Amino acid sequence: MSRENLSQDSMIEATRSRAKFSGHGRSKGAAGYVSDTDDNAYDFLGTTGQNEIFNPQEGGFGPIRIGAAWQPLTVEETGFFKKLFKKEKEQGVDLDLGCLYELQNGERGCLQAFGGQHGAYKQEPYISLSEDDRTGDDDDDDDGEDEVMMVNGPKWPEIKRMLVYLYIYGGANDWAQVKPQLQIRVPNEKPMVVTLHTYKSELALCAVAGLENVRNGIKLTNYTEYYPGHAEMDRAFGYGLQWADGEKG
Repeated sequence: MSRENLSQDSMIEATRSRAKFSGHGRSKGAAGYVSDTDDNAYDFLGTTGQNEIFNPQEGGFGPIRIGAAWQPLTVEETGFFKKLFKKEKEQGVDLDLGCLYELQNGERGCLQAFGGQHGAYKQEPYISLSEDDRTGDDDDDDDGEDEVMMVNGPKWPEIKRMLVYLYIYGGANDWAQVKPQLQIRVPNEKPMVVTLHTYKSELALCAVAGLENVRNGIKLTNYTEYYPGHAEMDRAFGYGLQWADGEKG
């Protein structure tokens, strides 16, 4: 298959820098947000360039779970209810999880809720993304993450690399308000939490972490790099996909 066809197959109708927020229900934040004081249960990658190696496991990796979590926002009530109760309410945030991927056979693509690109777990690309929750109240998710990406661990040798990113469509002024993080759970390993150590309020797309296949092990790296849109991020990491403007519906 030609590179042009690969790019066409991988095209997502999105360039975040000009996408419009739809006004649908908005995520309030994940109940599973992990504080860096919980260091007995988790290991943290909080600095650009910091990495962790997961060695190949006997029989291969089990299912690998990548979840997005963030702190809910609260704002003071206004008007009549403020006078009566001095009450605070949660402010919605529409923050989405996505990834660029490259397989060992050269196939490249993108997964994200916008555009309906959810992938597949049992067939290529062996990565699947949950539906865009947009409510923050997913009671079926025991870990409290609003959006989750699953990687088919036994098929990890077929995957060359992944770039996991987060992007804000609306509901927050900047990243510092929601303090997002990625929670990565590899079976038989201590859960890893990748946190952002810098915040760029003027840019709504952040390449948070990379997962690279190194001799069938996993090299996890904190990137924390911000971009105005998907195309700019793609060029920086050399995936070579085609991008078009779009609107989140």
